[in-house]
Amino acid sequence: MIGGQQNVFIFIGPPGSGKGSISSLCTEKFGWKQLSTGNLCRKHIARQTKIGKEIDFAIKSGKLVSDSLITGMVIDWFMQMGDQDGITILDGFPRTRAQAESFNELLEQQLDHLKLHVIRFGIRDESIIARLCGRYICQNKECQAVYSLLPGSALAPQCENVCDKCGMVIGRRKDDEENAVRERLEIYHRHEKQLLDFYRQIERHIHEIDADKSLHHVFEDFKSVVGLDLV
Repeated sequence: MIGGQQNVFIFIGPPGSGKGSISSLCTEKFGWKQLSTGNLCRKHIARQTKIGKEIDFAIKSGKLVSDSLITGMVIDWFMQMGDQDGITILDGFPRTRAQAESFNELLEQQLDHLKLHVIRFGIRDESIIARLCGRYICQNKECQAVYSLLPGSALAPQCENVCDKCGMVIGRRKDDEENAVRERLEIYHRHEKQLLDFYRQIERHIHEIDADKSLHHVFEDFKSVVGLDLV
């Protein structure tokens, strides 16, 4: 699948499906770039950029961050990166059909040197709920490493409640409580169907991966699907 031109991977999957963990492994082992819109939003807010102030205002006003604002942030990131070689993973973008349409238009008009690949991580809702209820995140906004306190998890921190990467405390997000997770999944599935319908309509192949496995096995499947013979 991977050729000589610049490649962009879109990861589609519910929260807790392992998209972020696979992204981190790819950046660590292969030197790929990872664009997490969630992390990018938090960085813009922390640095009080123009985009960050608009996102912060929307959140504090109890509003959803608009599709146009999120898409603009991603486009700005790609414009700053220029024509750099390598592979980029989009983790958490696009979330809606409107975002996908805007990004696809950008690819056709301004970033036609990019080759797009769509990867879908499929997993049962009950597995997601179990994972997210045991998920902890580094509280350092510049790190945001993900851990799991589930018994036997490969993502367990080496020291209790301490991030392996930066030494900051790890904690649980409020939206990782069970009721909140179920609400998030209901919203996610609605948007996912619209996203998948869009990519099928434009005849973009969707590569399916079973994410209801251990991280090791999901990563091995991912490497096989994208045509990587790497260790």
